[in-house]
Amino acid sequence: MGETDKLLLKIRNLHTYFYTDDGVAKAVDGVDLELVEGGTLGVVGESGCGKSVTALSVMRLIPDPPGKIIQGKIVFGGKDLLTLSEAEMRKIRGRSISMIFQEPMTSLNPVFQIGDQISEVLTLHEGLSKKEAWNRSIEMLKMVGIPAAERRVTEYPHQLSGGMRQRAMIAMALACSPKLMIADEPTTALDVTIQAQILELIGKLREKLGMAVILITHDLGVVAETADRVAVMYAGRIVEQATVNQLFAQPMHPYTQGLIASIPVLDENVERLHIIPGVVPDCINLPPGCKFAARCSKRVEHNLAICSQSEPHLIETEPGHQVRCWLYEEQDQPARATPSFSEAPA
Repeated sequence: MGETDKLLLKIRNLHTYFYTDDGVAKAVDGVDLELVEGGTLGVVGESGCGKSVTALSVMRLIPDPPGKIIQGKIVFGGKDLLTLSEAEMRKIRGRSISMIFQEPMTSLNPVFQIGDQISEVLTLHEGLSKKEAWNRSIEMLKMVGIPAAERRVTEYPHQLSGGMRQRAMIAMALACSPKLMIADEPTTALDVTIQAQILELIGKLREKLGMAVILITHDLGVVAETADRVAVMYAGRIVEQATVNQLFAQPMHPYTQGLIASIPVLDENVERLHIIPGVVPDCINLPPGCKFAARCSKRVEHNLAICSQSEPHLIETEPGHQVRCWLYEEQDQPARATPSFSEAPA
């Protein structure tokens, strides 16, 4: 973060658990994240690593029961969202913070016209009349590149293609010009051409409106094209965080190295894609020590005992680059560990 960058979102020591019949699932287990105004943060990891739960925690949309935010701070615009009442939080959702969900077909209401669904956000948060909101809905559909917006605004979600539904979701998310937009796998189930169009659209709108974006994805290629900073998640924790240039130039965590090595390349000499052996540990029965140890190729050559018994801290190895791995922690002083929220400047 540069000296002139103003912090918009700060997450510290976030724990979000789900209480099930089989036990407590630690979906998010001590996450620290920061995002500056107008910046783009890519959050990357395998399915089940806690990416979406982190986003839902920011929105205060964790279903309770069975989920509960156990502890932590989520400071947005100087306010800790976890201390706000539900009524106060409703004023923030959709207005200051908006979210694009993975599946637009299930996120959009199938029995309401697209225009009605965008208008509802505008009448609720902006106080517009029904006619004003309807006209603004048409403008929003034009902004996100939907042709014949005057006709599309009267249609229902099932009448739109997948790409158009996703554009309609973006229009709804941007209707009130939020300071932060969270995009949770915004290109899921779309073909490659439409994926590129949606990502390009998000980038253009971010620059035009000056909003910050959290982009949740499992695709490092998407992050390389769109984000300023990257946070790599594994088993509910951040294992590496850096600028895009730092991460791709020098990935430090063995998991990040494995993800980058798994990116397909057009090379006739490469017979098979690189794979990371094993599976993500069960978040109900997390192992002691480093959560990646059982899958890590470097644990034996380093120190198998410490990797499997003690969990490393998230430490800063160079300005802006943090990693959670015993390969680096022994070379650093404890004072370089990431500060707790109470120690970090607001």
